[in-house]
Amino acid sequence: MFFTSDNASGAAPEILAALTRANAGFARGYGADEIMARVTTRLRAVFDHPEAAVYLVPTGTVANSLALALYAQPWSAIFAHSEAHIAVDECGAPEFYSNGAKLVGVPGPDGKMTPQTLSATLDRYGKGGVHGVQMGALSVTNITEAGTAYTPAEIADLTALARARGMASHLDGARFANALVATGATPAEMTWKAGIDVVSFGGTKNGCLGVEAVVLFDPEKAWEFELRRKRGGHLFSKHRFLSAQMEAYLEGDLWLRLAAQANAMGARLAAGLAAKAGISLRHPTPANMLFPEWPEGTHARLAAAGAVYYDMPAPQGREAARLVTSFCTTEAEVDAFLSAL
Repeated sequence: MFFTSDNASGAAPEILAALTRANAGFARGYGADEIMARVTTRLRAVFDHPEAAVYLVPTGTVANSLALALYAQPWSAIFAHSEAHIAVDECGAPEFYSNGAKLVGVPGPDGKMTPQTLSATLDRYGKGGVHGVQMGALSVTNITEAGTAYTPAEIADLTALARARGMASHLDGARFANALVATGATPAEMTWKAGIDVVSFGGTKNGCLGVEAVVLFDPEKAWEFELRRKRGGHLFSKHRFLSAQMEAYLEGDLWLRLAAQANAMGARLAAGLAAKAGISLRHPTPANMLFPEWPEGTHARLAAAGAVYYDMPAPQGREAARLVTSFCTTEAEVDAFLSAL
């Protein structure tokens, strides 16, 4: 009953087997390995974009930060939901890698910006001449930090506003596979066809040991990304071990099958919670992240039964939690949690 994060799960057996295979013999370093060439071809096919530039890095934080640094100058602003991961959980890394760009929070219900909230926020910036920050970039997270999902149409509405202000758009896809499974969209529909210029394509939260892809839909930005990745200390010498993970992740649509399992367990957990008196869910739950509220004393009872998750702030007289299922969460674990509850 371990629901702190999908990061808490192990790696999928297919990923570990691929690493063992890649360990044999020798391979060129720094991304020149043969596996990486196949990964690039495959991700271009996944996104239906034959000119996309593809790079691998070890963490989601650096994937987001390096991607945003391509489009945000030190004197500009990065606009994201006020509860976005880049805003609250990356220790200022986007500001660091962009050499000081200002991160501006945009409000919105259920972890999602709306055209109205984004437009109202954008109206407050870019008008102060030399005295104010300039328009930089937009960052959208899918799945959001509230566990909700943007549809491609919703993303397109936001990127259109950004484009009208001369800004590029980034998608934080740490849970990109979960978002696709939840919405039924294709990778292309969720990204470049909806106005996204660069996506952080997550693997670590969905069964990989530690790898994220940065997919650039403007190949003219490729060389700058390579320089920033090296200067930022994230160009692996034994790169084949990143490549091997990503190749196995994509093989046979493993990445979508893993996300489907995580989402299915999220749905099972949500249904079980909804059936119990005194429990409410703060947000819609289309994927694998839930935010229930329940009566006081519930945390103690669940902890005594062995359940592990994150507590959240709650109104007086109530308790709240964040529950996240993963690719290796089982029906038995969900049912045991509901029984303990």
